[in-house]
Parts: sequence; C-alpha cells; structure tokens
Amino acid sequence: MRVYLIRHGETEWNRALRLQGQSDIPLNDIGIELAEITADAIKDIRFDRIYSSPLIRAVKTAEIIRGDRALDIITDDRLSEICFGEGEGLRIPPRDGDSTNPIYKFEFDTEHYIPPAGGETFDEIYERTADFWDKELLPLEGRYENVLIAGHGGMNRAILNRLMNVPLKDFWKIKLDNCAISIIEVTDGVSEVIETGKKYYSRTDERFRFVKGGAEIYG
Repeated sequence: MRVYLIRHGETEWNRALRLQGQSDIPLNDIGIELAEITADAIKDIRFDRIYSSPLIRAVKTAEIIRGDRALDIITDDRLSEICFGEGEGLRIPPRDGDSTNPIYKFEFDTEHYIPPAGGETFDEIYERTADFWDKELLPLEGRYENVLIAGHGGMNRAILNRLMNVPLKDFWKIKLDNCAISIIEVTDGVSEVIETGKKYYSRTDERFRFVKGGAEIYG
C-alpha cells in the first residue's frame, strides 16, 4: 500500500507567518491554485481512500485533489494540526527574537517547548497521529493500494518523524511546503518513507512560479 501525505495549500495566516493550529483558516487564492496544480500532476493516481484533517484548509485541499474520483473524504480529529491554545494567531518569532517566549521554543528549541494555555505538547500530537496510523491506516494494507491523507505541517511531520525515527530536536528538519507530498510505502505492516516534501511548483521569495506542463504561471 502506498500512502500520499499532503500538506494543505497556502492560507493568509501562512503568508503572514501566524500560528494557525486548530483555528479554521481557509485557503487563499494561491492555496487553491497550488492544490489545483498538484491535483493535475497526480490525476492519474487511482486513490482508493481519502482521509483529511477536519479543518477547512485541509478538507478543501483534499476536495481539489480528489477531483472527479467517486470517493468520500473521511475526516478524523486525530489528523488535526497541533493546537496552540491561547497562542493561536500569534506571529512566529524570528530566530533572534525573545528566546523565553514558548512559541520561540516551538520553532527553535522543540525539546523544551511548553505550549500556551490550552495548547498541545509534542507528545500529545505524536500520540494521536500514531493512534491513527497504527489503528486506522495500517489495517488497510491488502485492501487498498493508494491512500491520500490531507493534513498540516506539524501533524504531517509528527507522522513522518515517528516513522523515520527523527529525534524531537530535529522536528523541523523535513521541509514541507504547502501542498508538498510525502510518500510512505506499507509492506507487511512495516511503513517506509520513500519521499518527503515533493511539490509541483517552485517558489522564489514572495512570488510563486507554478510549473505545469512546461508552462510558467506567475501568481
């Protein structure tokens, strides 16, 4: 079984470097276009099942990728982004910012991150994504060949890092841009990550160059 793990398209909060967490922020126009280009690039893959985080930015991405495939999108709370509680909406601080800010540690000192009130720890997001993977996903082997999961930057890394035995201090080592796809193969119950962060467009500074069929579309 092959699993395609995609991060949602861009939102205005992504663009503004604000922490989204479980705030339900929709895709912006660029995010929709990114998903459409990605959908076109993988249109020949016959997905047997589609899962998504319940957050609208992930569901919309899943809908665009699904296209005209006759499949329901199954939402699962275990695939939601990590929750920042009272920290949601805050701007991500720069590396040379206040190192006592717990959001600073989320980005630059993950081993010592303490979430704001109401937020989740790394242990909690690892636990719930592992529960989804082990109890929901792995039993599908032998029944399905291709499964799509639409998720988030933090949530997707929690799945990938666990499967690749990446230590918490390197949580952000895997690069996952918006609509980047990672591929995991499941054979006899063993999950192997064979590709991370593949995308079908390129980005330079504040401009996107969308590459589709050899043509460049700027936005």
